Amino acid sequence: MNTSSLIPKEKIIERLQYENPWWVNKQIPETYNSMSKRLYFDLFYPYVAEKKVRRALVLMGPRRVGKTVMLFHSIQQLIDEKINAQKIFFVGIDNPIYVHLSLEDLLSLCKQSLNKENLNGCYVFFDEIQYLKNWERHLKVLVDTYPETKFIVSGSAAAALKWHSAESGAGRFTDFMLPPLTFQEYIHLKGMNHLIYDGKIIYGNSQVSYCLTHDIKAFNKEFIHYLNFGGYPEVVLSERMQSDMGRYVKSDIVDKVLLRDLPCLYGIKDVQELNRFFTYIAYNSGNEFSYEKMSQESGIQKDTLKKYLEYLEAAFLIKVLNKVDINAKRLKRVTSFKVYLTNPSLRTALFSPISETDSEMGNMVETAVLSQWMHREKLDFTYARWKEGRNEGEVDLVLVDDKKYKPVWGVEIKWSNRYFEKPNELKSLIAFCKNNNFQKALVTSINQSGVKEIDNLLFSFLPASVYSYNIGDITLKMKNNG
Repeated sequence: MNTSSLIPKEKIIERLQYENPWWVNKQIPETYNSMSKRLYFDLFYPYVAEKKVRRALVLMGPRRVGKTVMLFHSIQQLIDEKINAQKIFFVGIDNPIYVHLSLEDLLSLCKQSLNKENLNGCYVFFDEIQYLKNWERHLKVLVDTYPETKFIVSGSAAAALKWHSAESGAGRFTDFMLPPLTFQEYIHLKGMNHLIYDGKIIYGNSQVSYCLTHDIKAFNKEFIHYLNFGGYPEVVLSERMQSDMGRYVKSDIVDKVLLRDLPCLYGIKDVQELNRFFTYIAYNSGNEFSYEKMSQESGIQKDTLKKYLEYLEAAFLIKVLNKVDINAKRLKRVTSFKVYLTNPSLRTALFSPISETDSEMGNMVETAVLSQWMHREKLDFTYARWKEGRNEGEVDLVLVDDKKYKPVWGVEIKWSNRYFEKPNELKSLIAFCKNNNFQKALVTSINQSGVKEIDNLLFSFLPASVYSYNIGDITLKMKNNG
């Protein structure tokens, strides 16, 4: 189709000039400039600036976690580092004016808009790339055709981006995952760093550097607020959005994925069934499921269930955790598994906020802890559940070394102080530690800290809020150190 017959070229160039105000004033729009940078910016930006490696950078993540904002912050950083502002191009692919244009067409119009002969030394940002059909093939061609140009793209339709970039972009793309806010980032965005200090905890027989709090009561208040509203930067900073989570988060994040992105990508015909299924999972985040039970309760065929779980996980809405036994051995047949929301505030959007005394708090704290670890994509997390004769037990979170197939550690996630007072009641954790020759383990609480010895095992107790904060902190430090 000849695009010029649909929309005059001059109008498209006008749009490009509007989207790139820094060509004239060397500033990104104030809307973006005034927004706080996510802590992940310092990890992302070096990939933007890296020009020695000939690769496009693909920024992936759920809706509304700040991908577009991060692109604009990157543009401002380039300008601040004295890159010529007229060598930086931004195109929002989701704008209908570009609907019949290829990436090559858009590049050509960018050149014309500034009378450039070539794109050497330029940085080209394509936002919402998933709206272009076969984007990964087009992008791969551009990387090969313009070796002196850096391409950075973003997109929310996670399933398409993840799979397509892996299959088609081998050796040409670098993927960067931007997840929902960690609790650490939430504290940073809210300007609450005064609640934190650098300290040490005892873990086993050694002392470990840890971020601790001066005021556990205030810190827990923020943690509960994070559980309800903390996944998305805009929501964290807007009481108006918090008062209408259903309209903002559900309609803008959940519904667009369930009703538009996934049906569009996979040809799902019964969208209402998928919607009902996700609501059912969200309400039960942190519970154990089996295909049998799921099928009975939802009325959906097992094969369809498996596909739905796969799609929802690829779209960053849920995380499936598989089960191991008391020796952390995987079961040959996957019959049971746990399903978690990727961030607990999704549940608030669908139902209602929870308070610290609600019965759902245990599952939501577990969901929150796991969501902090989800930022470490390559770690193999499981949970342990076993039944041998009269002995049965469960450990909430187990990290398995995927090369040695042995457990590295186990954590019992509790929103209770009971076990600090009665550690001998942690029978499952005690059995798991003994079976795997662990001398130590970690248990979370509401507000109790310290070490308890039982059966020659050392259990370190930490408030769940403090543990969650430190997972984010450790993740960023490890990523910063490569």
